[in-house]
Amino acid sequence: MKRKALILVEGSRNNGQLYVQAAQRQGLHPITLATDPTDYHYIIAESSEAIAVDTEDFHAMLHECLKLTATYDIAGITGFTTRGESIYVTVGKLCQHFNLPGPDPECVERCSDKYAQRQLLMQSGLPVPGFRRATSATSVNMAATDIGLPVIVKPAMGNGSSGVRLCRDAGELAEHTAHLLGETIPRRSSQTILVEEFAEGPFYDVVTMGNEVVAVGSGYFGPPPHFVPYQSIFPAQLTEEQYDHISDISLRCLQVLGLGWGPANIELLWTKSGPVIMEVNPRLPGWTTPRLIQLAHGVDIIEQHIKCVIGEECDHPIRQSRASVAQFLAPDCDGTLAHIRGIDLAAAVPGIAEVAFYVEPGVSLVRRGDCSDIIGHIIASSADLTRAEAILRRTIDLIDWEVTPVDKGKQLGT
Repeated sequence: MKRKALILVEGSRNNGQLYVQAAQRQGLHPITLATDPTDYHYIIAESSEAIAVDTEDFHAMLHECLKLTATYDIAGITGFTTRGESIYVTVGKLCQHFNLPGPDPECVERCSDKYAQRQLLMQSGLPVPGFRRATSATSVNMAATDIGLPVIVKPAMGNGSSGVRLCRDAGELAEHTAHLLGETIPRRSSQTILVEEFAEGPFYDVVTMGNEVVAVGSGYFGPPPHFVPYQSIFPAQLTEEQYDHISDISLRCLQVLGLGWGPANIELLWTKSGPVIMEVNPRLPGWTTPRLIQLAHGVDIIEQHIKCVIGEECDHPIRQSRASVAQFLAPDCDGTLAHIRGIDLAAAVPGIAEVAFYVEPGVSLVRRGDCSDIIGHIIASSADLTRAEAILRRTIDLIDWEVTPVDKGKQLGT
């Protein structure tokens, strides 16, 4: 009998190892297909199998999977996003070819275009910010004039807050438009820009599996004009009425966008006029979200995702209610990471679930104003949010890390 394999397309520095470990616990043999498997350190740490292949080339991916069928029984295929959702489109196509459970590639591709997504949501009567599509500096200016400054300007394709900026005046608008139109991104078929109304209010992150809401969290971002994640909290502090309202809107999004299979992630702002949908992602959210959900609710969302992928029934009832908080660490200047001290001391603090840095001292740090700026995180968990936040504050003070700025001779503490 052939060994059952789980194919993982590309990887993730935060959750890739969790997927490998969860697959192994379920008796599966995880195999990572990646353009450069050495990008993912955990593959070696877990002695996991990996194959180098151009993951943007569907036919090359199909060829490798067909070769694997000579040795393995492919039980399921899933993957991780890179700078867009194209990997997940490929996953859906591969699942269809091998008659495996998976996302609908057409729905994923349509959802990945933020302009097309917004149109579908708006046409279905769901609340979204005012928005316009633009492909030139002139059309960006016209869109901003129609909507009214300030506006959010971002690529119609992409993720991780890449290229997303708040433009508060004509100068910022012209500068960022020139940046987006001049940026060359491999595999991007167009430079379509989305100009949208600047909606303000508390941020909420809804995680679903199938047609059910698993968890609702809240989040905070660093100072504008960029949107670098600062903190993530599960569960969000909501009234029962607010939770029901957010859940109802989120499930309607899934129905409109055809995302009723597997995991999805809906991001909203609660404005003065109520919830407004900012983005729907046809996949499980990354970063620390799976870990936070497990600590807060006792639900291993990665394990449940793998069950969906291999055709087993998902079971994700909330088993507990605690507070879990992740603090993201990002430099406040470009430079060289001089040192990191106190990780072991911080990790030993009661209530601290995880302390992680993704880079080593000596690395050059260049901020982009998006999620790639984050170099580490700390996760705290406790019976209530007040205690978890207090633990987090105490722990942050135990970690000493410094960046030597590019343009100064002295070190700047963060």
